[in-house]
Amino acid sequence: MIDTRYRMKKYFRIICFVVFFHLIPFHPAGIPQAQSPGAEKHIVGWIEYATLFPQNLKIKAKLDTGARNSSLNAVNIVEFKRGKETFVRFDLTNWKGRTETIETKVIRMAKIKQHNSAPQRRPVIRIGICLGKVYKEVEVNLQDRSNFNYQLLVGRSFLKGDLVVDAAKTFTLKADCRKVVLDE
Repeated sequence: MIDTRYRMKKYFRIICFVVFFHLIPFHPAGIPQAQSPGAEKHIVGWIEYATLFPQNLKIKAKLDTGARNSSLNAVNIVEFKRGKETFVRFDLTNWKGRTETIETKVIRMAKIKQHNSAPQRRPVIRIGICLGKVYKEVEVNLQDRSNFNYQLLVGRSFLKGDLVVDAAKTFTLKADCRKVVLDE
């Protein structure tokens, strides 16, 4: 009787184990995938080419999952008023030396916390960014990033829902976004 109970428990455990592992979908690397139905996420590198619109300016971007918002290199920043609204004019130069002077409305002023210094106030603008086939108009804060390697830091507000960053990859996306933007 004891032997029969032991065998039944053993067979029950084996059956549960087999059923359990056949019902759970696994990623090839052995990690379960958690994705909403119909959502196709693109795997991208931690450094990619991005195109800014409407300027159609191609720049290098660092994709940073640790940053909530995006930050754009801006030099010669000048804030001014038009009526009651605040505008900003700044220069942006890509790695090829092409410079664009951009003039646009300030959406708001952001207070950015720094690790070892006082918070900074930065103007926030709305601009179109294209990475591969993903185009979004997002808010970016303006900062002189001349001492950094990349003109654009892309944060989670742009990445969420569409892009997954693979830290082992760089420059995985095609640079031409004109067709995507025109189709929308």
